[in-house]
Amino acid sequence: MPKQKETVFICESCGYQTPKWMGRCPGCGQWNSLVEKILAKKEINKPLEGNISPPTPIKEIFIKDENRIKTGIEEFDRILGGGIVPGSVILIGGDPGIGKSTLMLQVLDILSKKGLICLYLSGEESLQQIKMRAERLKIDASDLYIATGTNLEELLETIKLIKPSILVVDSIQTLYTDTMSSAPGSMAQLRETSYRLQIVAKQSGISMFLIGHVTKEGLIAGPKVLEHLVDTVLYFEGDSNHLYRILRSVKNRYGPTNEIGVFEMKNTGLHEVSNPSKIFLEQRPEKVSGSVVVPCMEGTRPVFLEIQALVSPSHLGVPRRTTVGVDHNRVSLLVAVLWKRLGLRLGDHDIFVNVAGGIKVDEPAVDLGIVTAIISSLLDKPVDRDVILFGEVGLAGEVRGVNNPELRVKEAVKLGFSKCITAKAGLGEKSLEFPIEILKIDSVQQLFDLLF
Repeated sequence: MPKQKETVFICESCGYQTPKWMGRCPGCGQWNSLVEKILAKKEINKPLEGNISPPTPIKEIFIKDENRIKTGIEEFDRILGGGIVPGSVILIGGDPGIGKSTLMLQVLDILSKKGLICLYLSGEESLQQIKMRAERLKIDASDLYIATGTNLEELLETIKLIKPSILVVDSIQTLYTDTMSSAPGSMAQLRETSYRLQIVAKQSGISMFLIGHVTKEGLIAGPKVLEHLVDTVLYFEGDSNHLYRILRSVKNRYGPTNEIGVFEMKNTGLHEVSNPSKIFLEQRPEKVSGSVVVPCMEGTRPVFLEIQALVSPSHLGVPRRTTVGVDHNRVSLLVAVLWKRLGLRLGDHDIFVNVAGGIKVDEPAVDLGIVTAIISSLLDKPVDRDVILFGEVGLAGEVRGVNNPELRVKEAVKLGFSKCITAKAGLGEKSLEFPIEILKIDSVQQLFDLLF
């Protein structure tokens, strides 16, 4: 009798493997995500021998001077921690049409004009299609090479041939290797191709950008497999129907995380926005209730955002709670605090909270701004345009201090704000050093008495 082929069931969401089929993946909890794969026993060519270095005492390890590659796009360099580290692997994800390929072509054009050999591999477009985009972006660097294809072995041969300093793979889900029998984009192919590209990057010093598809949840397809392998993970945020794009670093081994860069999409490509606070606040309405300004820390930089709230009587059995840009559960918690600590009857009101500009905020420093905007809309009393607020609100109605209060106040002075409301436990004696009126509170009751 012929010998049966060995099979394994692999989760398409997280890569979990099991010898038998299950309805629910034990790794990530997804239903019906296990797919049967045949284990093909083929010899895999090892990239290089001797991958493990000899054990060395940590005192005898010396760090070389870090020579980062500057792209000239300050927003992009700052997200990466000061520039591209040679030999690093960077993963970029985002919705279709949001600007991933456009940004990469612009970066390669700048680096090519500096004398670096750059290679752009596309598995989704032809050479003519890429040339059409390049003409629109006015890209004509002589050291920028374009290739199309999806085979990993052919890509490695091309790398040996032209020896690029920068490589862009668009996208990693289209790449496949002959050593695996599964289809391109499967978990096995993603794991193998990403691993072999990472080995090439570390041993040859080539900086690689991998563009990844996203799932319907907004995560990069195969997130755990790819994000653990690479050095840096960048996500594009924003709506493709609007002008502004936000590039956020969620992982960075060579710099700060949660750093953001703001770009504006034009006919000639993505253009950096050096002062995002001005962009987010320039269309703020005057003398309108439910609008306040809060300083949020995005990485190492404070960004000023407008928090909007709309509170109106509800004619529904269950009032609506709608949020855009902030956590829905956090807003529900703050509404309960206002009801309990201030006696504001919000149970029969629809409440809508929005962060203007399309940015998402998840730090607790915006609690005070959300609370103020809700009260302002409920009472229909506007808050002074020159006031900023930041602080965390607890269940007892107390206002707590947050991190980096000095940076927030310094930026507020630059932008022309004249008054700051924050927690007593924040700035301390340093508040006397700033040319701005700082009002310290320790409860939402004091906030209500102060503003309303």
